[in-house]
Amino acid sequence: MSACIPTRATDPHRKKRSHQPHSPPPLPPRRFRVAGADVSAAIAVFLIALPLSLGIALATGAPLQAGLVAAAVGGLVAGRLGGCPLQVSGPAAGLTVVTADLIHLYGWRTTCAITALAGVAQLGLGCLRVARSALAVSPAVVHGMLAGIGITIAVAQLHIVLGGTPQSSVLANVRALPAQLAGLHPAAVCTSVLTLFLLLAWPRVPGRAGRLMRKVPAALVAVAGATAVASLAGLRLDRVELPSWSSHSLSGLPEGPVLGIAAAVLTTTLVCSVQSLLGAVAVDKLVATRPGLGARVGRSDLNRELLGQGAANIVSGVLGGLPVAGVAVRSSANVNAGAVSRNSTMLHGVLVVIAALLMVPALELIPLASLAALVMAVGIQMVSLNHIRTVTRHREVLVYAVTTLGVVLLGVLEGVGLGVAVAVAVALHRLTRTRITHDEKEGVHHVHVRGQLTFLAVPRLSRALHLIPQGSPAVVELDGSFMDHAAYEALHDWQKSHTDQGGSVELTGRRPGIRIAEPGDTADCRCRPWTPWRNHQCDAPGAEPATGSATVSADRGEHQLVRGISAFQRNTAPLVRDELARLAREGQRPTQLFLTCADSRLVTSMITSSGPGDLFVVRNVGNLVPLPGEESGDDSVAAAIEYAVDVLKVRSITVCGHSGCGAMQALLTSDPDAPPTPLRRWLRHGRPSLERMADDGRPWARLSARQPADAVEQLCLTNVVQQLEHLRANEAVARALDAGALELHGMYFHVGEAQAYLLDGQEREDAVFGHVAGSEEAHSLA
Repeated sequence: MSACIPTRATDPHRKKRSHQPHSPPPLPPRRFRVAGADVSAAIAVFLIALPLSLGIALATGAPLQAGLVAAAVGGLVAGRLGGCPLQVSGPAAGLTVVTADLIHLYGWRTTCAITALAGVAQLGLGCLRVARSALAVSPAVVHGMLAGIGITIAVAQLHIVLGGTPQSSVLANVRALPAQLAGLHPAAVCTSVLTLFLLLAWPRVPGRAGRLMRKVPAALVAVAGATAVASLAGLRLDRVELPSWSSHSLSGLPEGPVLGIAAAVLTTTLVCSVQSLLGAVAVDKLVATRPGLGARVGRSDLNRELLGQGAANIVSGVLGGLPVAGVAVRSSANVNAGAVSRNSTMLHGVLVVIAALLMVPALELIPLASLAALVMAVGIQMVSLNHIRTVTRHREVLVYAVTTLGVVLLGVLEGVGLGVAVAVAVALHRLTRTRITHDEKEGVHHVHVRGQLTFLAVPRLSRALHLIPQGSPAVVELDGSFMDHAAYEALHDWQKSHTDQGGSVELTGRRPGIRIAEPGDTADCRCRPWTPWRNHQCDAPGAEPATGSATVSADRGEHQLVRGISAFQRNTAPLVRDELARLAREGQRPTQLFLTCADSRLVTSMITSSGPGDLFVVRNVGNLVPLPGEESGDDSVAAAIEYAVDVLKVRSITVCGHSGCGAMQALLTSDPDAPPTPLRRWLRHGRPSLERMADDGRPWARLSARQPADAVEQLCLTNVVQQLEHLRANEAVARALDAGALELHGMYFHVGEAQAYLLDGQEREDAVFGHVAGSEEAHSLA
């Protein structure tokens, strides 16, 4: 036996190395890096956020430092923890009215406590994962809420613009406006007018200079310009006052009635959450417009965003800041400035902290009238004409108007409650308001249903249907987008009974683009979405078609054709009518000529994912292109090619063969001595393909994935290559090829595999058909 000698690997007394000799050295610690795009975006957002934060704090009546605290916390906390990396949070104009009311009712310290409690409520909603449900609120209610808040802000700030002091409500501000106009403060008015002028004119400077100037935010230019002019002119104005941070008020315990505090927390939570979530959705849309950024940033996690906003409101409330929410203006500026990660949002918060600590002397030069003009402009912009047009188009202007007036006259929570109630009432009214009429035209009875067809309308529908005499033709026009199960059964039962008694029924939808929602599980139809491309039958299960009679077969084919046309008129025509009307007006402008076989299994629109107007299609037996001068008086294929190239100016021609081609089978098995028939005379144009395949000096066309299955498939592939050579002999094609205005492509479609192959190397002898697995290989057909 050999002695066991301890080695380096087994010696227990040997010290262990930190890593194995042949293992890679440990990676150095990863350094934190901030992209240059994030730095520039953070600076741009900071320059916008600084004056707006001070202006919103002024509008609410809170200490001006509260706006800076909220901006810093929104950038650092919500930016780090939120689910929308590029959304910028901070004091929002949409919260101005709510916060001003709370300060007026409960004082500043209790308002801070309410902000913190609203943050706790947001954390709870985020944990319950209900963020998506907040998006179910009607957009008309949201836009109406923002418009009402904007009107309230604008009317209140108008008093400061004129040199006065705003009142506690909109009505009080309106009543005090005549007296305020009578006692104008010229210096305040001039400063405000200058601010508004710079704010509106700065983005509209034309030319190259304007493009360079627009890199500086208009809000910063307006406030800085007005401040500089007021300082140089020595105007006596009320200016920003930032007391020492040592005397800054923090949150205190909430003091007031429990129900009042609870309602305040609910209102703050609602407005903060809805505005932040809608802002996150808007940021996702902006991100989608920047190529490559969507994959890097990803879609917003709305529940995480709610958690981040809740944490930010807790911190802001405890530190004596305003309520925090996602802000559309700053978020859009962040995306447009080129931000690529949440670092830009956080860095903007750091810049706000630095400004609050080091720029106090400069900030105290800003006139309050300038900040008021800036906030008033923001309030006016919240009443969006685009939103008004949208709600009018969707017939929800009543919801918008009620919400706006409710917010202006009663408050945010009350106005939103009224708006939601009206939205529900409008939805119920639309659902239950159904107009059903019956008339007769030229012996055909028409029943017209306008509106949604629900169980509430079934009695009236039944009365109208029973006015139609037995055995007479009837047309039921459904002008709506919804039909519930009770209405469907009533209509279906009547239709079956009426047709059994010898009558005919046609169901149509008159509004383009609308399909009637019907239950999908029916006993008499086994169709699936792809079966319009298939020779299917919707007979009752178990019913065997009659056989042995040519008359029965003809009737059955005619019945199938009529049924297919009827299905098109009912289901497909409303969807394509607008597009076909446009094509009828403008004429056809296809980009491709697609020459393929007449085989019924080749559905060109299906295998190329094309629609009306996309392809100019030529079909014949065997996808043949006769050589010039060899058609014996039949110039149909050459005429189509000439028309496509010279008149339609197509940019590509594709010759498409397919597996199991009957023409190629007939060509292989043809007897040269057989009497000529029209089919045999036509197939003579395929004999060059036979000769090409029989030529030992030429390599066979082949598939890249596998060898051709048999001689028929080999001839199908060879025929595509040969017909491309015939195409090049065409005078119009040759001329377009020489000019570089045309491309030729070969294609092979395997019917049984539902797989397309594109010809690679058709200019060479060794033509190879490559498997099309994705869009990169299929681009030549696009």
